[in-house]
Amino acid sequence: MRHARDGAAAAMSAASRILVARGKNEPQEMENPDVAWGQRARDGVWVPTKDGQRIHLGIDVAAADTVAQVLRPSLRVFVGVDVDTDIVAQTTSGGVRLLTVIHGPDAPSEFRFTLSLADGLALESMPSGGYDVVHLRYGATVGRLYNPWASDSMFRQVKADYTLEGPAVTMRIQHSDAYYPVVADPHYER
Repeated sequence: MRHARDGAAAAMSAASRILVARGKNEPQEMENPDVAWGQRARDGVWVPTKDGQRIHLGIDVAAADTVAQVLRPSLRVFVGVDVDTDIVAQTTSGGVRLLTVIHGPDAPSEFRFTLSLADGLALESMPSGGYDVVHLRYGATVGRLYNPWASDSMFRQVKADYTLEGPAVTMRIQHSDAYYPVVADPHYER
């Protein structure tokens, strides 16, 4: 088994390489006092909505007791959340990114993220493949879970999409023919 610090460095290296190749349009990591991370993977993260409410985004993984390696207040790594899988969690100005780093073919192809919405909010499927968090009374979009992207170490696009099962959004990544590591990006913004 990898040492946590070595695993965090490997996950950060893989994520950084892919993000640099993707360019300047990626949301930047920054501190956000409205985002509150749990200590363990199972605790997930509480993120703001545009109307001042908060929703909880849970990380439903095999190794739910994985403790975060906090590198900066806005950056943490959950090493070994599943077989050959780490999560690099970034705080952004309006939400979070959960960069899922898949290190090999034995890693799962599905990752579940449970959403707990405040009263009066609902998820609405978007044509892009993402989900809007909608205020039911006003019909306004107060948050967005963007359609995921995935890329392998040769910077080739890997098919990634979401399915909704009750309160859980499942990200599916078809990485069987990819060059590892593969990085996928669930991304929420208010």
